[in-house]
Amino acid sequence: MQHNALIPSPAPEEPPFWRLKSLEAMTLDEWESLCDGCGRCCLVKLEDEDTGEIHYTDVGCTLLDGHCCRCRDYPNRQSKVADCVRLTPEGVRSLSWLPQTCAYRLLAEGQDLYWWHPLVSGDPDTVHAAGISVRDRVAGPEEDFSIAELLERIADWPREDVHP
Repeated sequence: MQHNALIPSPAPEEPPFWRLKSLEAMTLDEWESLCDGCGRCCLVKLEDEDTGEIHYTDVGCTLLDGHCCRCRDYPNRQSKVADCVRLTPEGVRSLSWLPQTCAYRLLAEGQDLYWWHPLVSGDPDTVHAAGISVRDRVAGPEEDFSIAELLERIADWPREDVHP
């Protein structure tokens, strides 16, 4: 005898918050979760005075942990690092130095997150496995380098628009 019970179909999955909400409408936790942990924004950047072009170096902010790719003192970073920029929805729309892969930048430009973003993959290590992060690529903290040495530390890889 065959039993023909009605099996409820699974409820349709609701789109993730970053596809539903504007940057301004996100909660603090949602906003903070957009950071993929790549550390690229915490690299020292040099601006060409003549052209305005931004050049990334492989030198990190004094608070950047080059292996974990996180700030060593995130809650107090702005009081410890004078030029630390606190990202805001308005700011991400105007900061030309944000990496091309940055979730804040992508969403501000109407794009979606990449597969390796921890919110998509469910794994905080995919940003590292995909080669997006600065993990073990940081030459050292900014206080270890003179201005002349920083000019020699310009690196192309942090500016790459990677779509793995």
